[in-house]
Amino acid sequence: MIPFTDEELLEPVRRVIDKVRPSLALDGGDIDFITVKNGSVYVQLKGACIGCASSGSTLKYGVERQLRMDIHPEITVVNVPMGMENDIDNL
Repeated sequence: MIPFTDEELLEPVRRVIDKVRPSLALDGGDIDFITVKNGSVYVQLKGACIGCASSGSTLKYGVERQLRMDIHPEITVVNVPMGMENDIDNL
């Protein structure tokens, strides 16, 4: 169980997303932070990351790994498909 509320996680998650963003930009990609809900971080990959065969690895071993190291080891990351930004309850 993550010992933080979703609201408490917002700023730390934003800082981590900003920390990994330059790495994605090197390959022509980007990431948008959508929200935190029940300890899951919802993001949307952009640019060259859309449709990239390595995007799953980027989320798991790049973004999620950094969030777990910097914030809490139980945080998970969910990629929100384009057009689903306002409907994350159905992912």
